[in-house]
Parts: sequence; C-alpha cells; structure tokens
Amino acid sequence: MENMKSLANQIREQLGKPAAEAAKEPAAKKPATGRKEKVKEVPPVIAALLDYDTSNNKSIFHARFDEKTVRLMNQFKMATGIDVTRLVSFAVKQLFETCPELKSTIKQFIQNNDL
Repeated sequence: MENMKSLANQIREQLGKPAAEAAKEPAAKKPATGRKEKVKEVPPVIAALLDYDTSNNKSIFHARFDEKTVRLMNQFKMATGIDVTRLVSFAVKQLFETCPELKSTIKQFIQNNDL
C-alpha cells in the first residue's frame, strides 16, 4: 500500500524536485494505440503565419468579407489554430511587400496632394 500514491501526490513530488532531477528521469511513453502517428509537415506559409508577431499591433480596422470567405477563414482557424486577425494582418502585409506598385501608387498620390 505504501507504493500506491494518488495522482495529486505524484504531481506534488515532481513539482518539488529540482529541474535537473526531473530531466534525468525518462519521460513516460505514450501507450501504443495500434495506429501509426502521422508526422505532419507544416507548409511554409503556415509556419510564417505562426511566427508572425501581432503583439505590437494596436490599431483596429473593420473589414467586410463575403460569407464564403468568412466561412473559409473560420475553417482555417479551426484547422490551424491561427486567429483570423493574424491571418488578415499577415495577408495585407505580404500584399504590400510583394506588390511594390501599391506603395508607388500611394507615394504618387501623396506627392500630387502636396502641390
């Protein structure tokens, strides 16, 4: 009976151990389920979206989308866990970076208004 411990006691003991001791103990293996786990390759664009930092973005912009696009963006969120706001922010930034003619159009407009 001494060897039987509650899960809570086991967790308390592991939390009380220093990190060095915890690293020495082998990690518990997952029980075999009979299925082979598929290792998923993350496409580069999804990796870039996951790495995209929106923590400094404070401005809010209200955009309107058609129902099909909204449904697709929400399904994308469910499939990847990437927030729709991050997706839209990333997409707009990529659009301006890959299409320099957009920036030149803006610059021409500003120069014409300054006259």
